[in-house]
Amino acid sequence: MGSDVEIIARIEDWTGEKITGTQSIGGGCIANARRVKTESGRSFFLKSGFDNSMFRNEANGLKELAKAEAVRVPEVLLQGDDFLLLEFIPQGGRKRNFFEDFGRQFAQMHRYQADQFGFYEDNYIGATPQINIPVGDEATNWTSFYMNKRLLFQFRLAERNGYADGKLRSGFRKLEEKIEDILAGSEEPPTLIHGDLWSGNYMSDENGEPVIIDPAVYYGHREADLAMTKLFGGFSSEFYSAYREESPLPDGYEYRENIYLLYHVMNHLNLFGSSYYGQAVRLLQSYF
Repeated sequence: MGSDVEIIARIEDWTGEKITGTQSIGGGCIANARRVKTESGRSFFLKSGFDNSMFRNEANGLKELAKAEAVRVPEVLLQGDDFLLLEFIPQGGRKRNFFEDFGRQFAQMHRYQADQFGFYEDNYIGATPQINIPVGDEATNWTSFYMNKRLLFQFRLAERNGYADGKLRSGFRKLEEKIEDILAGSEEPPTLIHGDLWSGNYMSDENGEPVIIDPAVYYGHREADLAMTKLFGGFSSEFYSAYREESPLPDGYEYRENIYLLYHVMNHLNLFGSSYYGQAVRLLQSYF
């Protein structure tokens, strides 16, 4: 991994200016986040602290979200294996009707579609690898993709981590038998999704408009994206009402929320430990 001095030197080469100051920005739990300023007064957002594909994957995810031209995302400016330089977006207060606009923009983003589920590369959900390359019918069968690449991947990880006791194993066996019935009626084309949208992964910009950050992008089902927003208490009711007005959801979407929350709760179990075990079991048992 390049040293901090080497990273700053690369940024200076790119800007053609000296970096005159850096300021740590809180909120992240994985990478180091800083605001860097140049001698002419320009500011950029710098993430560093790892030497793997994580920053490249994040950059590619942001670029993919930008293609939808719906919700603002930070522009990717420069990247290496050990850092990511983004547009610095000043944070402002939320404008009136922020959540209504956010809900409509999010629905518009979900209109951006692809021919198959997954993504052209694997990436990360938090610090956990997220496997996106479909195999066989996973490319066109959402139930197969979601079961194999999302739920079973996390379950096998839980087995390796020692969290998969008899109750969890039994629940997943039952789920494999029933998942086609659970997801029946929700079939839609592969849709661009953020993949990890919760309250820590959006902000309001200098004009009070929504901005989404830190994605775990792939093409999947929009209900999965909406379910994630509810993991830690949810967004305002105006967000969901505006979303449904802009893009109505298939009947039964509330019934299917738990199956999509399960992926993220299993990921939290694997990342942060047994305090998420009970929630994972309850989500499984809600279908039996």
